[in-house]
Amino acid sequence: MTELVTLADVVAARAALADVVRVTPLEPSRPLTDLLGGPVWLKCEHLQRAGSYKVRGAYLRISRLTAQQRQRGVVAASAGNHAQGVALAAGLLGITSTVFMPVGAPLPKVAATKRYGAHVEFSGSTVDEALDAAREYADRTGAVLIHPFDHPDVIAGQGTVALEILEQCPQVTTIVTAVGGGGLVSGIAVAVKALRPDVRVIGVQADNAAAFPPSLSAGAPVRLDSMRTIADGIAVGRPGELTFAHVSKLVDEIVTVSEEEISQALLMLLERGKQVVEPAGSAAVAALLSGAVRPATPTVAVLSGGNIDPLLLLRVIEYGLAAAGRYLRLTIRCGDRPGELAAVLSLIAEQRANVVDVEHQRRSPRLRLGEVEVGLSVETRGPEHSEALVRALRGRGYLVSFAAAEAD
Repeated sequence: MTELVTLADVVAARAALADVVRVTPLEPSRPLTDLLGGPVWLKCEHLQRAGSYKVRGAYLRISRLTAQQRQRGVVAASAGNHAQGVALAAGLLGITSTVFMPVGAPLPKVAATKRYGAHVEFSGSTVDEALDAAREYADRTGAVLIHPFDHPDVIAGQGTVALEILEQCPQVTTIVTAVGGGGLVSGIAVAVKALRPDVRVIGVQADNAAAFPPSLSAGAPVRLDSMRTIADGIAVGRPGELTFAHVSKLVDEIVTVSEEEISQALLMLLERGKQVVEPAGSAAVAALLSGAVRPATPTVAVLSGGNIDPLLLLRVIEYGLAAAGRYLRLTIRCGDRPGELAAVLSLIAEQRANVVDVEHQRRSPRLRLGEVEVGLSVETRGPEHSEALVRALRGRGYLVSFAAAEAD
């Protein structure tokens, strides 16, 4: 039987991390409070050192290595946040680190990992494939593998988040957090179920990278055949043996959210909460906004990370606006006559919509002689305004088609 991490382990971890990690703030969320009818708070782990909670577990794990192990250095695999946590922790402890990252890992995360002092190698297209390469490197060189989630020290370190939450919001009834491999939710559940067994712990995965639901149904970790999500920080294809044991015993529920819901949550956090988070970091909020979770309040949602590529942020904002009915990408087919484009733009202006960009296409096999296509990106005030705009355009005889923006 797998031995679980204990409250004593988490308390000891907090003492070891006292001079290393920040006690991150707990901020109220007015939009979520209004939606749920009771207090909702945001645990701002995106403001942690290296931009996520990951440094907690990484530092604890590395700090407990023997002198001989430290001399051999450490190796890790990550899409970005664990990489930065390991690189920072190893640098603080004077240990060399090598990190394997998937090909296509976000460039800002790669750059930050290098700045913290790690040597970066690229391998595979997923975290799981990068982890295989890291294991091979550890076997070949003797470097110590710092697993991103499946180790008692990592789980205990992440569990210190829960100790802070319980002190900052002693009346909490529900804690919601993103889940990838399960280290954070496992650590939170260990502390919460020991100190406040009445508090519900709920994990959130992306629909297209959700390995825990089938694993829990099967009674053992199950590997996904494929994953595709903007939330790279929680794109893990198989739960760990240790994290699975914790989640199956201690976590109350695992739910999933769509790409649209993640994008809308990120947009709400940016627009209303003034919080810049990555897609994975907004997953807990996505579950609350979408109704995937209808918790008793007070509720705390963990914003697990804030390391987002600015280019991805632009695309996700556009995607979130489109999903919220506030951004349209229209294709309008009209006559190829002088003044026709001006007439289209005037009509859009009359409807009080804002044109972001315009593309004029005269040469296409779809077009008949004397026709043109005009591609438009338009900002609106919401779904009703978008529908009114499309009705007005079609009412003038224009052939209109449209599609939501893609996030990736």
